[in-house]
Order: sequence, then structure tokens, then C-alpha cells
Amino acid sequence: MSRIGRMPVAIPAGVTVTIAEGNKVTVKGPKGTLERELPVELTIEEKDGHVIVSRPNDLKRMKSLHGLTRTLINNMIHGVTEGYEKVLEVNGVGYRAAKAGKKLTLKPSRTPITSTQKFTYKSSNKKIATVSSKGVIKGKKTGKAKITVKSGKKKYTVTVTVTK
Repeated sequence: MSRIGRMPVAIPAGVTVTIAEGNKVTVKGPKGTLERELPVELTIEEKDGHVIVSRPNDLKRMKSLHGLTRTLINNMIHGVTEGYEKVLEVNGVGYRAAKAGKKLTLKPSRTPITSTQKFTYKSSNKKIATVSSKGVIKGKKTGKAKITVKSGKKKYTVTVTVTK
């Protein structure tokens, strides 16, 4: 991670970075303010519109903290300028996906033959994506999950990919 740590972090226009005592870094930008206490073993300084992180020695722990600290500061700057987003990708056959606001509803393209048949929805990994009894999918964290839709003897599987 030391190669990552050596790279300076550019501070875009409209963003202010404040480095207080104890390596407490505050980043203010158009989308808000982020604040974080970083390891005190490292030296963090602002020079010529860049944040530079340096380490005192070449111990393995210092090399790891060096890259981590630089990446955390870069992510803070990214968060206050562009923000963060989650992207949900749905692949499969035999269903219709409809987005209404922040909800994604999954409906099979075929209706049950009789009124006694009902649809059941099941997620293979509830830590990544959950699905309600009405077919509303909610992405929780990055990864892939399979959503199974059952109606009578028919069974459809949909792969859901959650990114960012």
C-alpha cells in the first residue's frame, strides 16, 4: 500500500481540508462535512492544494497505515464533492422490474393460472439484497444475490448485483 500512500490527494475547488491536532481531518464541501481521526503515527500535511501523507519508518504496520490513511482522505474528498451511490443491476428472464422512487418492484411476467396460486419470493443472500412478500427488492451492500420467484410449479431465478 506504500505506492498508494505516496500519491498526493488533490483538493478540488470548493473543498476545504482542515488538519487539527491529533490528525483529526475535517473535509468540507458542497455535499456536506466529513470528519475523521486518523492514526497519529503518520504525518498529514496540506501543501499547494494537495494533501500529503508521510510515514516515519518502513515497518509493515506503517506501510499499511500509510496507504489506508491516504485512501480514507481521498474517499472523504470524493464524498463531499460527488457523494456516494448504490447501483442495482437485475438480470434474468420471466419477470418485470419497475422502479418507483427508491423502491424496485419485481413482478413475474406470467400471472397465476388460478387465484389459489400465489407468488413467493426468496433471496439467496439477505446481507446483500432482501425481497418483500410483494416483490420489492432492497439492496443492502455490494455483492450478488439470487432472487427466486415461485408460483405453483413455475420457478424463476433472478440475479441481482449491488454495486457501490
